[in-house]
Amino acid sequence: MDTQIGIAEQDREVIARQLSKLLADTYSLYLKTHSFHWNVTGPHFNSLHTMFETQYNELWLAADEVAERIRVLDVFAPGSYSQFGKLTTIQEESGVPDWKEMVTQLGTGHEIAAATSREVIKAADGAGDEGTMDMATGRLKAHEKTAWMLRSLLK
Repeated sequence: MDTQIGIAEQDREVIARQLSKLLADTYSLYLKTHSFHWNVTGPHFNSLHTMFETQYNELWLAADEVAERIRVLDVFAPGSYSQFGKLTTIQEESGVPDWKEMVTQLGTGHEIAAATSREVIKAADGAGDEGTMDMATGRLKAHEKTAWMLRSLLK
């Protein structure tokens, strides 16, 4: 059965490429946040440990939402570390920075994901894909809010 959702195949593929970048950013940010949850130390351990857990759980659910939107568009979603590594612009952290650097990196990561969400919205808007625009707008708002909260910790 052909996909007949009112969006041309070529447009669905363009949107799915942008969504794949958002999925890669989301998953990369999930991994980094989860690692920082495990490894945070310092005077703010309890609050950061708890906050990072809330954030990685939200990112885990978001990754599923983004991947399923790609599938709605009848395109296969990337799902390997190597694919995500090629698509994301979020820098991997292989060490264990101090808590301030963790907060800084996560704030930057959410800002990157917000910018990626904006690119998804632009691609979807051009094709009249309100479903993707709605989902990406929700992701944009979540990333902007989280980035603000993380930046506020450092002031």
